[in-house]
Amino acid sequence: MVKSTRNPKSKIQNHTLYPVILAVPDTAKALTPRERVKFLSRHARRALEMSAEKSSIRLEALEQDERNAPLPFNGTYWSITHKNEYVGAVVCPSPTGIDIEKICRRSESLFRKTADEAEWALADKTFTTFFRYWTAKEAVLKAAGIGLRDLSKCRIRRVPGLHHLDVEYDGNKWQIEHNFFNSHIASIVKNDFVIEWTIC
Repeated sequence: MVKSTRNPKSKIQNHTLYPVILAVPDTAKALTPRERVKFLSRHARRALEMSAEKSSIRLEALEQDERNAPLPFNGTYWSITHKNEYVGAVVCPSPTGIDIEKICRRSESLFRKTADEAEWALADKTFTTFFRYWTAKEAVLKAAGIGLRDLSKCRIRRVPGLHHLDVEYDGNKWQIEHNFFNSHIASIVKNDFVIEWTIC
């Protein structure tokens, strides 16, 4: 288990979020596509259970709306993500979103679709930056309960460093934190929370 903590001494609102990222076992590769989807969903729920346990929150029935956006329970919001090699999840007292992607090559057309020239001018135009932008926007849209159809309305406004950036969507500002691990990136809506990552 690798544990990464950022700003451990920060007292911002005295709140800490505990996103959990779990590696997908090699045995999942032998599953049929349908079985694999079910397994990844269960594995992501396990990550959510771990996040809730770290937050001293008891998980209740997890429900989604007609757009498959997670519905809060007892004032607790939650978000999950699952990819081929990793799954992730987090619980939070306010709307949140988490996303994971493997950093790899992408086409120039996808760069143009993900951000405009003003956004690309904020940072080096690399594949790492592409996935910072992509996962940040997806995390924000998850927190807003909206799908990727609003990707172009979600704008990167500031890139203060390698692990943080600011996003604007629907008149609201969102702070994002990144974690890089094993050729992957995870992004989470940070806002005023301290983030303590757990990667297993």
